Amino acid sequence: MRKRNLAVIGLQWGDEGKGKIIDSLSRDVDVIARFQGGNNAGHTVVVRGEKFVFHLIPSGILRPGKTCLLGNGVVVDPRVLISEIESLQKAGISVGPENLKISPFCHLILPYHRLMDTLREGDRDKKIGTTKRGIGPCYVDKVNRCGIRMRDLICPERFSQVLAENLRQKNPIFEKVYGHEGYELDALSREYLEYGRTLEPFICDFTEYFFPRREKLCVLFEGAQGTFLDVDYGTYPFVTSSSVIAANARLGSGLPFVRLDAVLGVAKAYTTRVGEGPFPTELSGKFLDFFRQRGVEFGATTGRPRRCGWLDLVLLKRAVQINHVTELVLTKLDVLDGLEKIQVCTGYRREGKKLHSFPDELRGVLPQYTEMPGWPGGVSGARSFRDLPAQARDYIRMIEEYLEIKVRYVSVGEKREAILSQE
Repeated sequence: MRKRNLAVIGLQWGDEGKGKIIDSLSRDVDVIARFQGGNNAGHTVVVRGEKFVFHLIPSGILRPGKTCLLGNGVVVDPRVLISEIESLQKAGISVGPENLKISPFCHLILPYHRLMDTLREGDRDKKIGTTKRGIGPCYVDKVNRCGIRMRDLICPERFSQVLAENLRQKNPIFEKVYGHEGYELDALSREYLEYGRTLEPFICDFTEYFFPRREKLCVLFEGAQGTFLDVDYGTYPFVTSSSVIAANARLGSGLPFVRLDAVLGVAKAYTTRVGEGPFPTELSGKFLDFFRQRGVEFGATTGRPRRCGWLDLVLLKRAVQINHVTELVLTKLDVLDGLEKIQVCTGYRREGKKLHSFPDELRGVLPQYTEMPGWPGGVSGARSFRDLPAQARDYIRMIEEYLEIKVRYVSVGEKREAILSQE
């Protein structure tokens, strides 16, 4: 039986624990392909007590013999990527052109993107909560057809020409609007062409390299962020700047010729969010402190404390539909250990009226909760579904019934082996 090509997609507002799931599933695939976003993402994996935090490189790089890709839908900060490569190499992880390949069509994040991101966020009356990594301005340049791509970085003449054109347009804006002196062409060109010399061996034409072997490959498409940060389907304008849903996996990965067989949607056993925007089940007080401390809910990229709330099944069902999810992955079930009662959002109300369809605006929506009993003891020692307390199994079953989809995997701890599979 041929192995499946899988997409792993976050179903909430990111930070669902996708990195660990991808690390686990990558055992059984050949290629792990990142298809959108940039170093605004943070995937954390713990192997033999050592923690690895990935911002650009797919977490499948920890598995020997796998090939990891940065697809054309990814925006790359060369400094961050080189730093990540060197950090992994120092930790004894093999990273080289044979197992990390970069699309020549990836757009580059430059210093003026980061500056513009910071200045625009500072100017807003209503903050979006951007990571200020330059992601949005880079995607703007891509769509505006003035972006600089990885293929330009390895051609000095072309790079300097396109960079000069950008600085002619951007420096006057920095100077006149924001009082910033802008950037000097020669210094910036020298710095980035040096990055280009380092990264050139990693650049690969995916169509030429992978198309002839497409039928033999098994690919895992790695999503970053979560469904409700999608630039179209998320809680706009409090979203990221790329399409994070499963439909973009093949296009953004640079492997549009690879068939997608299954979509694994990843959700926490509760809900978190970083940044601004609506959040119907958001908590404050002792329960917020409980989730932050027990779940270590601080951003892997920014260190910002995450907003926390009960599991929102209305939101999850919408994400399942948008991504055509075939199997569910539930993470951080162990964080709920010790709670006497657990609340689960199973409906919305607005202005005292029950909503019978998903609202076009989440602001002003109030959650309706169903109360579930907690469970005695903990689940972190479980290594099969049978090991889970009856109340934890009931919690999972209720989620399955509401979403009309099977929970295939459950994570009960940060270690690699703390993933339970339900066949």
